[in-house]
Amino acid sequence: MSAPASRALRRCVCNAKSTAPYLRPTASFAQHRTSRRWASTEAAAPTNPKIGAIVDQISQLTLLETADLVSTLKTRLNIPDMPMGGFVAAGAAGPAAAAAPAEEEEAAPAAQEKTLFNLKLEKFDAGAKPKIIKEIKAMLGLSLVDSKKFVESCPKMMKEGVPKEEAEKIVETLKALGATAVME
Repeated sequence: MSAPASRALRRCVCNAKSTAPYLRPTASFAQHRTSRRWASTEAAAPTNPKIGAIVDQISQLTLLETADLVSTLKTRLNIPDMPMGGFVAAGAAGPAAAAAPAEEEEAAPAAQEKTLFNLKLEKFDAGAKPKIIKEIKAMLGLSLVDSKKFVESCPKMMKEGVPKEEAEKIVETLKALGATAVME
């Protein structure tokens, strides 16, 4: 549409709105649209009134109070701090920088036995490279190209926060294929 035609159309629409007040939405119409929009979230509200009251109280907390609540719940319910990713996608500098504060925190309670480990692929035999790539692909859920790049860029962190039994099993599997993996 050309510029003069679009300007003319805009003028017609503006004139129609000003001369025909019955075409404008009323306050009740706007209120109906707003209530309809918010009605969809009411269906997702918890049905248990006890849970609803807790959610209302939590929603009124500040950010610092929420962080304090989370840390208190973790200590009371004995929930460990676990990373959310299955593998580290960043380069070697990213995990090293993130792992340094975690190691300092873990060094303080030396009396406890370590139950969660980080797995690192150290090196591999060149002849076993295809088998190792397939295993890494299955283990980490990567594409074939990504798992090839991952293996070729070793030493690299594979998984973080893995339970001891599972970590030992993975290390043995990779050792049998001709790779060296360490539990940190």
